[in-house]
Amino acid sequence: MRLVSWNVNGLRAVLGKDFASIFDALGADVFSLQETKLQPDQYTFYPEGYEVFLNSAQKKGYSGTATLTRRRPLSVRSGIGIPEHDTEGRVLTLEYPDFYLVNCYTPNSQDGLRRLDYRLAWERDFSAYLQELDRSRGVVLCGDLNVAHEEIDIRNPKTNHFNPGFSDQERQAMTDLLEKGFCDTFRILHPDTVKYSWWSYRMQAREKNVGWRIDYFLVSSRLMPRVRRAEILTDVYGSDHCPVLLELEEEPA
Repeated sequence: MRLVSWNVNGLRAVLGKDFASIFDALGADVFSLQETKLQPDQYTFYPEGYEVFLNSAQKKGYSGTATLTRRRPLSVRSGIGIPEHDTEGRVLTLEYPDFYLVNCYTPNSQDGLRRLDYRLAWERDFSAYLQELDRSRGVVLCGDLNVAHEEIDIRNPKTNHFNPGFSDQERQAMTDLLEKGFCDTFRILHPDTVKYSWWSYRMQAREKNVGWRIDYFLVSSRLMPRVRRAEILTDVYGSDHCPVLLELEEEPA
């Protein structure tokens, strides 16, 4: 099963950058999008053979997630069941027979870490949500998690130490989640590889590869033996992020 996740930073914008061809070429069974920035009545991309599920923010032109799947899910859930967190369209959960797929766009703690308290509350509640899912079957979490976990995941760790996405508190929240039984698939399969998934639009950051790895596929530890590939597709353009890919072996019959 091939899974792809991509923060498109505005789906309507990326549709004008040959997104349909990229989508076809990647051949995902499930394609998860973050930061769609649209309302349901603005959505227009319906590739043949895929069902489309949306979770839009109440605020127009902001946040939002979408999941396109050619594997029909047993159920679909928007949000995590906590009103404080469920107005920004940040989570879509698809239930399959052998795992839950959670598409997530984690809140940014913003300049000056002014939203850090909210971000940490989100981390606690979202972690509890994932753990609850994990009690019944494995979880595959994908998306823009808005944190570079380790120094290897960011080009300039020292100068970014107190910036949003690389604060001690956010990095610790990721550590805590991994310690609760989740695996960072890319880092496990590529322990020493320096590769990024987001670059600022400023200062020619992508051309110079001054980036951050903030887009992930995490899986429950019991699913890790089924992981065959975990890649960062840095040759795919169209957003300030690039897609990430996971190939999961089918569950034995």
